[in-house]
Amino acid sequence: MPAPHRAEGWSISHPGGYTTGTLYLRSHVRLFVESGATVYSSRNAVHYPKTALFYGEDVEHITLEGRGVINGRGEYEWRLTDHDDRYILPNQRRMEALGKHLMRAFPKPDFIGNLVLLLRCRDVLIQDLSFIDSPSWTMHLCACERVIIDRVYVRTSKKSGVWADGIDPNGCRDVRISNSTIDTGDDAIVFYSNSVYGPALPCENITVSNCRLSSASSALKFCDGNENCVRNVTIDNCVISESNRGIAFMVFDGGYVSDVVISNLTIDCRRYDWFWWGEGDPLHFRVIQRSEIHPEIKRPDEPPVGSIRNVLIKNVLARGKGPSTIQGHATSLLDGVTFEDVRLILSTDPDAPYDNASHGMIVEHARNLRLDHVEVVWENPLSEKWQIALSLEDIQGLELSGFRGRGAHPGHPAIRMHRVEKGEG
Repeated sequence: MPAPHRAEGWSISHPGGYTTGTLYLRSHVRLFVESGATVYSSRNAVHYPKTALFYGEDVEHITLEGRGVINGRGEYEWRLTDHDDRYILPNQRRMEALGKHLMRAFPKPDFIGNLVLLLRCRDVLIQDLSFIDSPSWTMHLCACERVIIDRVYVRTSKKSGVWADGIDPNGCRDVRISNSTIDTGDDAIVFYSNSVYGPALPCENITVSNCRLSSASSALKFCDGNENCVRNVTIDNCVISESNRGIAFMVFDGGYVSDVVISNLTIDCRRYDWFWWGEGDPLHFRVIQRSEIHPEIKRPDEPPVGSIRNVLIKNVLARGKGPSTIQGHATSLLDGVTFEDVRLILSTDPDAPYDNASHGMIVEHARNLRLDHVEVVWENPLSEKWQIALSLEDIQGLELSGFRGRGAHPGHPAIRMHRVEKGEG
């Protein structure tokens, strides 16, 4: 790497490869990587006093830009699983029943870090660069304010990029992600509010627009690790393709998600390997205590069940291989969730090793639920496991209008309701 200019930072203007360990970002510094130049992550762990290639802490007015490439050189190995992940246990058992070896990808242990790690930074601009093959989360932004990420390309391995997310704002405010392509093994964009680098802060005032997202896990995820809240988020005009799960709301550690608008999306889902979270499902909501899945971690100070409220999903066309499950908790109902002009086109994948199809859309444990012009369409090849188009259970205050759909096979109704109270509308 060339030495930085004291006032301006780094400028890499000549084509070629440059290898480095951790680079510390300072206030009012710009990194520019020209087209044809590639910055490579060193594979020597001693070169990383911080677990990141670009590291900034309590700095402001920093810029990473150019038409060049940042290459994390992530390396993985395939071996029998020794990782206790209860969220994929059903898939694991299906594979065992089929006599399949439970091989899965793991990052090699010598270096697992981010390409960009920013802690408590302000006025951040990241634009035009390509970030590829990160060993872990590509960009982790923690407790940052006023962040713009524009026209970037992010890619990690769809086959083996476990934990290699795209962009992860964690407890950040005023973030704009736009005009970008994010194609990752693990989740493409994830919103966090956890205490990994300090007190859990709200993740709020976020916009995502004009992006193409693809993931072997979830393309968009409101993450299970939220301890505080994620709120005031808009996502508009995005294309989700070749993803194991489209949009996921997962509240496992207390906290809440609220005031979210997702609009004008196309979603195309398929099934990936058994160890990825998801079932080829376009939409997934789940509220639960983590100890209900992992009883061995139950502790006296475990936070109460979290919540999801005031979410609008509209103008969405989605294709999937698994059910869209919208599930609150018996002690914390989804509140004020609306689906408007949503079309789910469902089929199956004959080449997948297992099939978890059931009902097209399943909604449980909700109040003030509005379904306005939702449609479920069955498309060949059609799994024999598909049954009911819309299944509703434990709903307080349902507004249902303009629904279109039928049972997948003769003998199955279009809609099933159990313990459902109609709303006043």
